[in-house]
Amino acid sequence: MNKPVLIYGATGYTGQLIAAHARDRGLAIVVAGRSHDRVDKLAASLGVPGRVFDLLDPEQTVAGLDGVVAVLNVAGPFRETAEPLMRAAVAAGVHYLDTTAEFSVYALAESMGPRAARAGVMVMSGVGWDVVPTDSLAVHTAARVTNPDRIAIALRITGGFSRGSLASAAGIGDLGALVREAGDLITLPVPEARTFDLGNGQEDYTLAPMGDLITARRSTGIGNIRVYMRTDAGFPSVDDDASGPTPEERAQGRYSALVEAFGQQGEVARSVISTPTGYTFTQHSSVEIASRVAAGDFQPGFQSPASAYGQLATAIEGTLITDL
Repeated sequence: MNKPVLIYGATGYTGQLIAAHARDRGLAIVVAGRSHDRVDKLAASLGVPGRVFDLLDPEQTVAGLDGVVAVLNVAGPFRETAEPLMRAAVAAGVHYLDTTAEFSVYALAESMGPRAARAGVMVMSGVGWDVVPTDSLAVHTAARVTNPDRIAIALRITGGFSRGSLASAAGIGDLGALVREAGDLITLPVPEARTFDLGNGQEDYTLAPMGDLITARRSTGIGNIRVYMRTDAGFPSVDDDASGPTPEERAQGRYSALVEAFGQQGEVARSVISTPTGYTFTQHSSVEIASRVAAGDFQPGFQSPASAYGQLATAIEGTLITDL
């Protein structure tokens, strides 16, 4: 019998979506979190085992991963949960996955790469939206020019947010105008804005310190990367009602991203990816990756979605890449 995947934070908005989809796909799972009542209720409703442990005690966290093949961390804000779970996973010889959009977690995952490789396990942050679509798109678009040396990534986000997503997003602005130049991460003295057309005419986008600054480097080898973002109405306060999009809203909306790739001889290629809404995409992409890991399809060390699985995004139903 294959070892199960432990989903930590399974009782949250995104966690419940992922756990239900994993169960429906036939993936062996354990749902986990800090609340006995919530974990027990979810485990009973899905007919799967549940575990309860917090992340304050490293030994207890390692013990909480006993007998599983991988941990899928869905508990935001990830700046509080990723490090203890990542370190425990590597120590226990367990693969680590998460759905973060927090830059610091990608940096941590990258730094843990050598240790994970020695342990024979994979560490991968960003198994949802972002960065699965943009990572696939970066590889696809870069391949359309000769000797690519620069890419720009534009994210267009629509619809509502869950409380966990807002808590994670709260720190995005603290990093300022972070970009990658000549392989190094630097902060520009003045924030930069650009316009992009992702199918709605030219719209304004602002620099965003997203995980693509690390994952696109890992998957393409390109050392000059800028990431821009646009949301329909910005991010509401964490204190606002943020129960998350309804099933109808998740079914109707679309997310999209554009990648520009520049070659050393002046070539430019542009491609757009269109996907289901972020929560729906994450529900499917995270389970797809977890299923592959559970089946023994992984590469040890720090990996991005595309460095491990290539054009993974287009394996998600409703996802389409268009070359402009």
